[in-house]
Amino acid sequence: MVKSQANAGSPVKTRRRKESQFVMIFRRVLKDRAATISLCVIAFFVLVAIFAPLLAPYDPYELDKSALLSPPSWAHPFGTDQLGRDVLSRLIYGSRYSLTLGMLGSVVSLVCACILGCLAGYFGGIVESIIMRCGDVMMSLPGTLLSIIISAALGPGYFTTLVALTVGGIFGPTRMLRGQILRERGQEYLEAAEAYHCSKPKIMFTHLLPNSISPLLLGFFMGISGTITSAAGLSFLGLGIQPPMAEWGAMLSDGRNYLRTAPYLIVFPGLIIMIFSWCMALFGDALRDALDPKMKT
Repeated sequence: MVKSQANAGSPVKTRRRKESQFVMIFRRVLKDRAATISLCVIAFFVLVAIFAPLLAPYDPYELDKSALLSPPSWAHPFGTDQLGRDVLSRLIYGSRYSLTLGMLGSVVSLVCACILGCLAGYFGGIVESIIMRCGDVMMSLPGTLLSIIISAALGPGYFTTLVALTVGGIFGPTRMLRGQILRERGQEYLEAAEAYHCSKPKIMFTHLLPNSISPLLLGFFMGISGTITSAAGLSFLGLGIQPPMAEWGAMLSDGRNYLRTAPYLIVFPGLIIMIFSWCMALFGDALRDALDPKMKT
């Protein structure tokens, strides 16, 4: 009876241990004041994107011919564009497209990198050679140039922009994960799993991946800001989100022709992109320090 009670309590202890480790990492991140502020700013942007219809003072696509290129005022805090549309409302709605492009692009790249990296690191041989040689070809081109080529070939639009941003970010994490898995291949827990006749997918994604994915998670948070910046760059070049859709990069592209007469059309979208990217970079740095074993006390 005593043994059964002890066995019944062991999962609770394991769960508490896992929760305490997560809380410990989270507290270590929050000790960094810059990371805390950055996390609050990121949460603010996410909430703005979710509740955009409730927060936007105007319809972002409503034309007002009586307020063409109106400077910032009480009625329009961020001014209006060349068609009389409220810039603040368009920035609020634009956060939906910009954030989803950045996060979805990073998530899809991470998932593809996990699959390819596990296959290359675990099987080796011809499988590894094919994946790595394809990665060498893709990584021989700069990421921005590759995104431009894909967008130009597939045409502008939301889905094609997402594909262009995703493809360029797959093989860098794939190579990193392959290296981590090669380090783990000789560990005893893998020999035990193979002795128990675990299936190869279970060994790769249940045993190897959780012990090798930490560097990829850090790159994931750092890559969101880069993906958003790349999406804005594609839209600025006319290869991403197309007008009249409200997106931060597209707004920069629309406002560049009015740089002298209405500089706020460039300033406000540029500031939003800079602030969000900066906060993501600061949070990623703090998370890297929190997960670093040398930083543990």
